Amino acid sequence: MKNFTLLSFLLVAIGSIAAPTAAQNNVPPEVREMARKVMMPVVYKVPGMDRVKLVQNLKYTATDDPNILMDVYLPPDAAQGEKRPVVMFIHGGVKTEYTPKDWGMYSSWGRLIAASGFIGVTFTHRLEYPNHSLENAAKDVTAAINYVRANADKYNVDKDRICLIAYSAGGPMLSLAMRGDMPYVRCLIGFYAFMDIQQSDYGKTEAVETVKAFSPITYLEKDASKIPPMFIARAGRDEVPTMDDSIDRFVNEALARNIALTLANHPQGVHGFDNQNDDDRSREIIRSAIAFMQSHLR
Repeated sequence: MKNFTLLSFLLVAIGSIAAPTAAQNNVPPEVREMARKVMMPVVYKVPGMDRVKLVQNLKYTATDDPNILMDVYLPPDAAQGEKRPVVMFIHGGVKTEYTPKDWGMYSSWGRLIAASGFIGVTFTHRLEYPNHSLENAAKDVTAAINYVRANADKYNVDKDRICLIAYSAGGPMLSLAMRGDMPYVRCLIGFYAFMDIQQSDYGKTEAVETVKAFSPITYLEKDASKIPPMFIARAGRDEVPTMDDSIDRFVNEALARNIALTLANHPQGVHGFDNQNDDDRSREIIRSAIAFMQSHLR
């Protein structure tokens, strides 16, 4: 069990949540604890989170998978017809049947963002780190972005002011907005997210060219001028192999290329510190991320 990465724990643990009680009794305590952790809310709150309007389980792309759905969190103070910027949350690698959009961490982030004046969007997509899944996940993320823009009037979205925020193994999906063909994505955020997967376990399941194409660091080397402003939140005690190394290499290269980059490091932060490290530094980083969104989306 000690050889499992945190992401492997996560996949097994979420499955145990929906399992019968007898089966849960056979799940190791550390796995049950991980399941509990992903259902915990973000450690920072603002007024109005309880008044956010939620539109659930929207089918945003054609698929036979019943779990690939989207939730939209609407600000409680928006005037009728008022367009608001949108923040879209890209989860890490896990099977779709574990419906990560419904986890406590993402649902609370959705409410936090909506209460902060934006429209929040969470959605389940087909990313299963480290299994062969990058291209399918990219299709889903692209479809989610297109759905939100196509339905901008319905949900009062400003379709030309979008922020993508990725977590953990979802980091490679930020590369979609680093290629110069999504000008409506105004900023990118990575929370303890892979910024280079060329040294990750994806190398065992994906083609070399695919891994390179989905590594955000690749686009620093190509044309850094196409990259929107970025905010990177780093967990100083991240348990996921090569995670901090990928972030550190990206940051060093980003500074060398002189891109607009904001780095926030949590020295004591673990992977998932935004809902696991209930301390002042976590709240400071979350507040800074929201301020970053406000600066670049308004």
